[in-house]
Amino acid sequence: MITAELVRNLREKTGAGMMECKKALEETGGDMDKAVDTLRRKGIATAQKKAARTASQGLVASYIHMDKIGVLIEVNCETDFVARTEDFRDLVKDIAMHIAAASPAYLQREEIPQDVVDREMDIYRTQVQGKPEHVIEKIIQGKLEKFYEEICLLDQIFVKDPEGKKKIKDLITEKVAKVGENILVRRFTRFQLGETAK
Repeated sequence: MITAELVRNLREKTGAGMMECKKALEETGGDMDKAVDTLRRKGIATAQKKAARTASQGLVASYIHMDKIGVLIEVNCETDFVARTEDFRDLVKDIAMHIAAASPAYLQREEIPQDVVDREMDIYRTQVQGKPEHVIEKIIQGKLEKFYEEICLLDQIFVKDPEGKKKIKDLITEKVAKVGENILVRRFTRFQLGETAK
């Protein structure tokens, strides 16, 4: 007999969904250790597989910096169980603080209007005039990557990373691997005192 308490214990141990835990316990005759191994073998903990899964739970959180900058952010995960964990809440807080400090204009590069990208490319082409033809495209692509890193949240270097290498998307991937669920930033808004509306 697979009890609700047994399922809950396995879920707390692995971070996997309720139905996945129940199924694993049924397959292993209620053996907790074997159920954990079953979940691992099925790849429940791999971040890549989770990226396609629906994330409709999570948090809407706010961060206010010195009463001058405010951030409102929605970060989603798959279950309310993970949304209530300290790991998830810390991630949301870190991303909100990053947004306050780094002021990204877009969540990801796919959201940037094509005319904005085209305008940047035109500027870069003007800057590289006179350079050898075979290096022009490389230079332009390099400058475009730098542009994405400056204005897209997921491409920005995390402000609290001491080595200055970890991007926000890397931070999220690490947390996905740890909590065992898909996590994504759905949207955010940043307010700065005295700024004019765009």
